[in-house]
Amino acid sequence: MIDFSLSKEQLELQRRAREFAHQYMIPYAKYYDKTGEFPFPIMKRCWESGLMNLGIPKEYGGPGLGILEQCIVVEEMAAGCPGMTTSIYVNSLGAEPILVAGTDEQKEKYLRPLTEDLKFVSFACSEPYMGSDVAGIRTRAKKEGNGYVLNGSKFWITNAPYADYFTVFASLDPSKRHKALCAFIVDADTPGVRTGPPVEKMGHRASTTSSVIFKDAKVPAENLLGSEGMGFSIAMQTFSMTRPAIAAFSTGLARAAMEYARAYVDKREVFTKKLRKFDVIQFKLAEMYMKIEASRALYLKAAWTADKGENATVPASVAKAYATDAAMEVASEALQIHGGYGYIDQYPLEKLFRDAKLYQIYEGTSEIQRLILGRHVLDGYVPAMEKIPKWGSKKAPDF
Repeated sequence: MIDFSLSKEQLELQRRAREFAHQYMIPYAKYYDKTGEFPFPIMKRCWESGLMNLGIPKEYGGPGLGILEQCIVVEEMAAGCPGMTTSIYVNSLGAEPILVAGTDEQKEKYLRPLTEDLKFVSFACSEPYMGSDVAGIRTRAKKEGNGYVLNGSKFWITNAPYADYFTVFASLDPSKRHKALCAFIVDADTPGVRTGPPVEKMGHRASTTSSVIFKDAKVPAENLLGSEGMGFSIAMQTFSMTRPAIAAFSTGLARAAMEYARAYVDKREVFTKKLRKFDVIQFKLAEMYMKIEASRALYLKAAWTADKGENATVPASVAKAYATDAAMEVASEALQIHGGYGYIDQYPLEKLFRDAKLYQIYEGTSEIQRLILGRHVLDGYVPAMEKIPKWGSKKAPDF
């Protein structure tokens, strides 16, 4: 039976995350957005509050929570500051390949430290000439002795300058595309590994992003995740587990934008009456609310599917594609309601508008999600009509 109610434990987790966002994120979001500084104090407090690394199993020191619980936390935090939340959540993204394909020894070595101290693991997949085309990775992995040598570069890597280690995707032979892709755990202090300076971004400025360069970086064989050629599968499994959270990110941002707009129309007067009295404003708020409700329902279904151990690729793509577009639309309309005030930094709408755009880009663009879904409709979808019946009849029924 379908049940959309949250358990007592989930409600308590939601409460804790919401209080954290209100106390530690919203008051400082403008500062970190303006300065571009890495919000280390916020990150430290988040780790101390037990709101990071939620998916790490209990046997490795973590809380062992599911994707659904992680999404609940992400929605609340993204409503506080999307940028900070990106840096907080990237530990879950970076650790997911280890959860998907790591050995017990790899999990013990690299997951447990995340729960014992504030450490960062970054997901290093995208490259300067490769974003959503994971099979097109050019970073090379060459088998050499009892290990591998990596050469190449990654770009748009969240928390890279602060990472203690990376989950890195590299190819044994780029001409073979997905068949030659491998995944590795690479310690940040490995000789030949360095990070570039933080890049200036339109949004999510409270999250540090930079390049990672590998030059003859030697990685021991025991740091290979799975086996050679499994990298593409590991990446796809990772995304199916983490894309529901991107939909939750988007839902949190959209919810915050709507609530700011709701508060604004209660006090702003034009043409001798408050904005809330105008039908056009109520229609805008209604559209926002519908999009937020639909986004939440979609990410909950995607997370539920993942937690059941089923293939969540399709519901995750549905949730991400819809919720990220919805967040962009809601942020735009909320800014429009604020008028000129929405365009300046006296209110948070211009920041949310800038932040919203990234959701349509990272972890697979909106276009990639539509490719996945289009192919599913054509090749994976099971029609309700086994055979399309003949349409229409020239005769009246005789029954």
